[in-house]
Amino acid sequence: MIRHAFAALMLLATPAVAEVEIQTLTTPGGVDLWLVEEHSLPFVALEIRARGGAALDPEGLRGAANLMTGLIEEGSGDMDAAAFQTAREGLAADFSFRVYDDALAISARMLSSNRDEAVALLHQALTEPRFDDDAVERVRAQVLAGLSAAERRPGTLASHRFFAAAFPGHPYGSDSDGTVESVSALTRADLQQSFADILTREGLYVGAVGDLTAEEATALVDELLDGIPAEGPTAEGHVDFAAPGGVDIVDFATPQSIAIFGHQGIGWEDPDYFAAAVLNQIIGGDGFDTRLMQELREKRGLTYGASTSLYVFDNAEAIVGSFASANGTMAEAVEVVRDVWADFAENGVTAEELEAAKTYMTGEYPLRFDGNAEIAKIMVGMQMIDLPPDYVVHRNSYIEAVTLEDVNRVAARILKPDELYFAIAGQPEGLDDTVE
Repeated sequence: MIRHAFAALMLLATPAVAEVEIQTLTTPGGVDLWLVEEHSLPFVALEIRARGGAALDPEGLRGAANLMTGLIEEGSGDMDAAAFQTAREGLAADFSFRVYDDALAISARMLSSNRDEAVALLHQALTEPRFDDDAVERVRAQVLAGLSAAERRPGTLASHRFFAAAFPGHPYGSDSDGTVESVSALTRADLQQSFADILTREGLYVGAVGDLTAEEATALVDELLDGIPAEGPTAEGHVDFAAPGGVDIVDFATPQSIAIFGHQGIGWEDPDYFAAAVLNQIIGGDGFDTRLMQELREKRGLTYGASTSLYVFDNAEAIVGSFASANGTMAEAVEVVRDVWADFAENGVTAEELEAAKTYMTGEYPLRFDGNAEIAKIMVGMQMIDLPPDYVVHRNSYIEAVTLEDVNRVAARILKPDELYFAIAGQPEGLDDTVE
């Protein structure tokens, strides 16, 4: 019953961007914290990111961070997994843990009435994880089942080939979930070491939204993070996109091939990033009006959908796209993508495309602030890429300021049709491997 009430409160918490007033605080313990006070509803959303993530997996132990993360809520202190879940449910608290290539994400939602108890339970999970043998084997079996299923999905096979070629020898080049072999070999000691390496105060970012004051928030964060180690190992340095232009085929028996394609990208800190983001929306962002959707789907019926994204890791950048097409039409689809890339690089975008992209991007931005938890996540993301607190107010003005000249200059600068690398899983007709 309490959990249903909590869900209803979450749905009601939808402040507009203009109402988001971010306070930047530092706790007595020295932790930086961004806070949005919202006292109209009695709950709090908390987001914590620890920089490092799965990229800190040691060589030969790929998947350690992923398996470790799945075990944080599987017992801590004197509570086994069942006891911990019972305690959390009794508080109507919601905790989630997820590891990415560059960060460990910890999300928590709790009612004001039992906030102290919920914080104490989460603190226990973050400082006294048990990694019981039965829990390790149960979660390991789940991970292994997922890895085995992934080997039968062409999209996964294409993605694995793409990133392995793009970032060879680097953690970005392999699946953060690991392989059947690496996950099967992980020991309890490996998981304990992964936990110690990743969850440290160094590179820690915190966002809180909801029914608490600045004084309460700083005290809460210090209590929650008490006992967390000060520092740990650092991830490997910057790596450039290494895959050469061409086609790389993963033979897989399926009537429809799946392609992952791309080349070197652009970073957050680049002064042309906003122009590149608008360009990406025009090429293959959200919606049916992108150039790739028009050329591949609407005009030729070669695919149901096509998309592109700017991938920005802590230590690498890429422009990455994907689409699926029947084996008999994949070769034509690849040529269409190359032609679109070349046309943008040479001729740029149209004024109509630019205005449509800017209208979409400025219109959808406020919709991201659809609850306290989402606002907390946005604030942490902003901190991680060194954006100022008032970015939420001015972000759309940065998009509006992008001119046709800006986009076309950036298109000529970053789009390299000859460098497009296609990893294709399937049995496409009329295409041969051109990448050794």
